[in-house]
Amino acid sequence: MTSAVTPADHDHAEPDAVARSADGGLLVEGLGVDYGQSRALFGLDLAARGGSALAVLGPNGAGKSTLGRAVAGLVPVCSGRVWFDGQDITGWAAHRVRRAGLAYIPEGRGIFPGLSVLDNLRMAVRQLPSKKARETAIDAAYGLFPVLEQRRDQRAGSLSGGEQQMLALGRVLVVGPKLIVADEMSLGLAPLMVNAVFDGLATAREDGVTVVLIEQFVHRALAFADDCAVISRGQVTWSGPAAEAGPQVLEQYLGAAAGPA
Repeated sequence: MTSAVTPADHDHAEPDAVARSADGGLLVEGLGVDYGQSRALFGLDLAARGGSALAVLGPNGAGKSTLGRAVAGLVPVCSGRVWFDGQDITGWAAHRVRRAGLAYIPEGRGIFPGLSVLDNLRMAVRQLPSKKARETAIDAAYGLFPVLEQRRDQRAGSLSGGEQQMLALGRVLVVGPKLIVADEMSLGLAPLMVNAVFDGLATAREDGVTVVLIEQFVHRALAFADDCAVISRGQVTWSGPAAEAGPQVLEQYLGAAAGPA
């Protein structure tokens, strides 16, 4: 199999890619990812304009989560390029990607279950420059999701699934990301909790944050997003404005996975 792409492989800047990924945008070009002897992504191309929301749809096993993890620097890339906010971030370590402003919220929630809600938020804001800035950021998380303040001393692992997702999203939003990759955040949640999660993402987009939404609720994702990319077997099989991803597109590329409206 092809070896992983490293930072040393891409010391040049491509003006078109820089421009297309500016202002917190994301551009993925020819992305390939291997797991052992198996190929998960095959020359995948995808773009999210800065400040917009992109819905990434596809059946189970299509490569959606692999895409999210590769963009975030959590799995190595064997071919292609990832551009974010005007920079080629291919091969960057995950912590460097995060510091650049790209936040990945994984399926299964990105929290510390053994810590309290407050300590989870404290962990998230520890890189902020002052105590006042950290306190202000935590207060902002409570303002966005008031239930977190009510549960501030409760162990995060004992929260409901929806509350855990609010905490995961709150941990990301308090540090002012430029782009959020939200991977199946509504999985297994009650409708009211799904609403709360989408409201939080909507607030982020209103603040200029780019949102890449990997989502199982197809129609909810399309109603939220500006653009859509459908992935099947590690490749993008359709892309365009979310409003144009009508029943024929969903049936052709997703089949039963599209589900009812």
